[in-house]
Formats: sequence, C-alpha cells, structure tokens
Amino acid sequence: MKNVVVNSIMNNIIKYKNFDEIKLREIKYGIESFYLTISKTIVIFLIAYLLNILKGLLLFICFYGLLRLNGFGLHARKSWQCWLGSVIVFLIIPYLCLQLNINKIFQIFMVLICLLAILKYSPADTEKRPIINSKKRLIHKILCSITTFIFIILIFLLQNNYLCNIIFFSVILETIMILPISYKIFGLKYNNYKSYL
Repeated sequence: MKNVVVNSIMNNIIKYKNFDEIKLREIKYGIESFYLTISKTIVIFLIAYLLNILKGLLLFICFYGLLRLNGFGLHARKSWQCWLGSVIVFLIIPYLCLQLNINKIFQIFMVLICLLAILKYSPADTEKRPIINSKKRLIHKILCSITTFIFIILIFLLQNNYLCNIIFFSVILETIMILPISYKIFGLKYNNYKSYL
C-alpha cells in the first residue's frame, strides 16, 4: 500500500515539476516518512481507543514530545522497526502507567539521574539529521534539561499517580533514546555532528 501511495504522488510530482535526482530522492523520503507517521498514528490511536488508554496515550505523547523536541534521540533504520517500537512504547507505557503505583521518592531519584544523563548526552542526533551548529546543540541541551527539571517539580507536586507515572516514563524513555549504549545496541552511529567538524 505504501509503495502505491508514494509512487502515485511521486509520478504526479515528476509530471508537473522539473526536479533533479537528489531533490526527487529528498521529496520521496519526506513522503515515505509522512506516510509512515500517519499510518502508524492511526493504528496506534485506534488500538489505544479500543484498550481505553487513549487519554494516557495523548498525555504521554505530550510529555515525551516536549523532551524529544530538544533532546532528539535515535530513530529506527527500517519502517518495521519503527512500527514495532512505536506500538510497544506508545501502547504498553500508557497501559503500565494505569497499573503501576511507583513510589514518588523513587521516581524523583530516577528522574534526577536521568537529568544528569540529559545534561551529558542531549541532544543526540542521527546520521540523517546531524546537529552541526554548536550553538543550536547547546540551546537544545539547555531546553531539554529545563524541561526535565520542570518535570521533576511536577512529579514532586502532583498527587495524581497516573500523571506522575506518565511524566516519569516520558523522562526514562527520552533518556534511553539519547544514551550512547542505546545507539550501540541498535547499530547506529552516535555524535553524528562530529563527522562535519
């Protein structure tokens, strides 16, 4: 299905626009990424709705997204890996947040450790999107660290166990996504910006 949609769009672009081969590859990559994101999102939201965890999914996406926005992190190389990882992360974590009663002191302690990792390792770029500009890297690091610190305060202040769990797992996941060991496990290059210095 993906190939049919992507090829149809590409044929129309080629028909009406005169782009060189490099530009066409970039456009095709963008269309494939967009298709993957949309189809994956629809499936995950549908399953979350059926499992009655849609609210938790939306909250998790918001909190995790705020961290990912500046911390970045690894991306799967193949679409099936992305699908599998997304289904596991975005369905299992909101479900676990409903089931678990994690001690608040433990949550704060773990998120403080994550803050140290974020200070050291964020932002973590990818081969396709290296963060070459050192000023931008510093800004992303500061913003991700501030966001994490705000999340620590929220965990401390909030009395809602479910929301604290969502914030807690958001920080844990983002930390895992930026660690050099995670890149190594998945066979991905780390600190890609260094190739351009």
